[in-house]
Amino acid sequence: MLDITLFSLSTILAVFWSRRELSPHETLDAEERVCLVTPENQVVSGGARRQDMRKHNLWHRATYILVKHRPTDLEYHDEDFVLVQKRSMKKDYCPGKLDPTPGGIVGYNENYRENAEREIHEEMGIVINENNSLDRLFTFAYQDERVKVWGDFYECTFTGKMRDLRLQPSEVEDCYRMSLHELYQRIQDRPDDFMPDACHALRLYFQRKLDIRADRRLLVGCSSSNLDNYGLRPRPLAIFFDCDDCLYFDDWKTANRLTKKIDDYCVKKLGLPEGKAYELYKNYGTCLKGLLAEEYLDKSEIDIYLEAVHNIPLELPRDDALRSMLLDLDPAIPKYIFTASVWHHAQRCLQQLGIDDLFPVERIIDCKCCDLETKHSPYSFRRAMAIAGVRDASRCLLLDDNLSNLEAARREGWQKVLVGKKGRDCGNPISSPHAELQIETIHQMKEAMAELFVDARTYCSFTIPTI
Repeated sequence: MLDITLFSLSTILAVFWSRRELSPHETLDAEERVCLVTPENQVVSGGARRQDMRKHNLWHRATYILVKHRPTDLEYHDEDFVLVQKRSMKKDYCPGKLDPTPGGIVGYNENYRENAEREIHEEMGIVINENNSLDRLFTFAYQDERVKVWGDFYECTFTGKMRDLRLQPSEVEDCYRMSLHELYQRIQDRPDDFMPDACHALRLYFQRKLDIRADRRLLVGCSSSNLDNYGLRPRPLAIFFDCDDCLYFDDWKTANRLTKKIDDYCVKKLGLPEGKAYELYKNYGTCLKGLLAEEYLDKSEIDIYLEAVHNIPLELPRDDALRSMLLDLDPAIPKYIFTASVWHHAQRCLQQLGIDDLFPVERIIDCKCCDLETKHSPYSFRRAMAIAGVRDASRCLLLDDNLSNLEAARREGWQKVLVGKKGRDCGNPISSPHAELQIETIHQMKEAMAELFVDARTYCSFTIPTI
């Protein structure tokens, strides 16, 4: 009899609690102690009551879980479907909003993983086991006027049916099954329907998935490379393309002709011994700088020299695929040629490739623009930024086949892509520890960096809603 009375009393209290209005900063579990952290995600001893954390907008921990729905009785193709919660109107934070990354606030003395498994079970009835996986992807920080959180992001695969879900009424009002494309479009069309921190987490997720697909390296010092403090990669304000052996590849025929022209000029015109041109190049970074430094060439002869050594035959086929790719790039991002050569050589190459109209002369940064400094000098990179009008080095993107140029770009803080997989001098496979990405030809840029293209920049570009 006592058990029945207690059960009835608890039921009445539960119904009353679920229906009454919440006062400001009050939660359904206001006295729960949660894990507080510093702005650097270090645990604060003792934690705090949940309602105090909300009231004072304190840094805390939470989990974010993208639930991919793949029931075992359905066939799958390329598109993933996810489960999106509609939050209960009794929630203290974002009541009634759609949540594409359900999870919860980490309790005091609870770790991220424990919280993720507990929350997904309590809110949706999903048990993590051999059928339903849960994989951590990254940790990130997010803050606005209402929340300061260090989130741990997980990807869950749920193989059951929708009717197998057991939603927690006090937390979840409903649950919808959406394709990732549908979800993206819904956020674009009606951003205020969604939780802002969840939208930020989703942007990070899409970026990470694109990077995994492109085999992007995790380089120290890059915001998108530290999975324990993961951030959105700065969108480039300018893209710099190297010209020779980058925009085209002709087995180094053009490069070898240029080298021979320089050698011939030094030997036949200046009377220097064989091999001297290469020696000057190694000692000074460019043969021209060496000729000037050792007074084999007068400054008044610079233009004559540059004209002579670049007077070579070109045999580059028109590249309509390259042209199409360049036209598909986001037109809001200016494109430049950044070359160690001279502008008129680069222009001739662009003309033969059929893309000269995409790079007017003022968008060609050559050795004279950089005051004859070697391309891999800090000065040349800073000159290129000044010409492009970009002050933030992290928002400059370089595509180049030269390892020294990529190393210099990393020192300056640029984003970098190595184009090519064979070395000119040895013919062996090459790679660069300084490039985030490596592609075999320039034509692979669209696949590797889809977010920079007009028809493929989805998933990383939607606006974070305000509340």
